[in-house]
Amino acid sequence: MTTLGATAIRAARRFASSLPALFGVLIFTFLLMRVLPGDPAVFFASGPNSGKEEIETIRKQMGLDKPVPQQLFLYLYDVGRGNLGRSLMTGQNVTKDLRERLPASLELTFSALLIALVLAIPLGVLAALKPGSLVDHSVRLFCALGVCVPTFVSGLLLIYIFYYLFGVSPDPTGRVDIFTTLPPAHTGFLLIDFALAGDFDGWWAAFKQLILPACTMALFVIAPLARITRASMLASLGSDFVRTARSVGLSWWRIIVTYALRNAILPVITIAGIVFSTMLGANVLVEKVFSWPGVASYALDALLSSDYAPVQGFVLLMASVFVIVNLVVDVLYGIADPRISIG
Repeated sequence: MTTLGATAIRAARRFASSLPALFGVLIFTFLLMRVLPGDPAVFFASGPNSGKEEIETIRKQMGLDKPVPQQLFLYLYDVGRGNLGRSLMTGQNVTKDLRERLPASLELTFSALLIALVLAIPLGVLAALKPGSLVDHSVRLFCALGVCVPTFVSGLLLIYIFYYLFGVSPDPTGRVDIFTTLPPAHTGFLLIDFALAGDFDGWWAAFKQLILPACTMALFVIAPLARITRASMLASLGSDFVRTARSVGLSWWRIIVTYALRNAILPVITIAGIVFSTMLGANVLVEKVFSWPGVASYALDALLSSDYAPVQGFVLLMASVFVIVNLVVDVLYGIADPRISIG
């Protein structure tokens, strides 16, 4: 059996072992929504003063008139058929809502993670090469500020500086300004769809709209990535193989990049996967500040209005993304160091 085939089989087994966890998430989320205070039927009626008959009709439409075990069974049956229910907030199927909004969240999260990695890895390496120096302390201070400042504060600060003071950023609302014609939706990622359509003016407009929310999210996650890079590089630089490489006269650049950084990058890959999953689910504040039409702001609106189906669908989606990302991280781990098996 080839290495690729063996990796695919082990990855499939790993995914299958995650299915019980996803099933537990389904049940836990369903029960949690049922014990939260508030009556969604009252909310979606005309108001608290609506007639009892109208409220009972909505309750029946939501299936809340049935016993909880029966509701749970029907919910699991629907999920098994790929039906996550209907949102009373939008009037659409939850699967359709999530499919339309997920690319916006993924585009924002991927961009933020890329910015964070591009900044964090060099900062971590620099700090490790000069431990205890002014550079090291400056990197630590920058990382501490990034973590301590809440994302909505840093987002508003960036808007104030780049939109209000300097005027170099577009109106921070949505994925693209109202004067830009959207490209045909192939992937849902505006940067890719604009590029496929050959509309580079539109691509630039979407890029300018994306850069501030992406930087806001990146500031928050640079710290863990830079700190783990610094710690891993310090361990690599003090190891026997680096001392051996120095003793045989290899160049400084080759020792740092080929030997030390390659071995130090493994923990960074692991942390990057966890950070990505966390960012995707926790970027609700950024999406709200920038009016970004992603899944996190959609779930928050649904939670505030006690719309059960979108919240349950969102949690299931995040759990699935977490499982898939961890699987990808395991595979990348094996590629970075072939001695490591994902099994």
